[in-house]
Amino acid sequence: MEKTMNSYETLFVVNPELSEEATKAVVDKFTAIIGEAGTVTEVKEWGKRRLAYPINDLNEGYYVLVDFEAEPALPTELERRFRIDEAILRSIVVRHTEKKAVEA
Repeated sequence: MEKTMNSYETLFVVNPELSEEATKAVVDKFTAIIGEAGTVTEVKEWGKRRLAYPINDLNEGYYVLVDFEAEPALPTELERRFRIDEAILRSIVVRHTEKKAVEA
């Protein structure tokens, strides 16, 4: 039986008012969630950048881009957890067009 593994990327913006340790904990938390149900390919921490428009009276955010492979159910769960976490200002999950079949 083959599982369908899709290639995704997620970009999330962390509240810049958090301490370095708290920001690192948030990044580690979400990469661990992805790692439990899929495979993290690459994590790029872009750091603090100016937002295009103010969010909750903040003009900056800490940007993190994660490339990963997972089954189709993970992005829905990931988006749900992004919405629940107050440290996340904005997030998006995008599926890449190519698919990989992996034997289970």
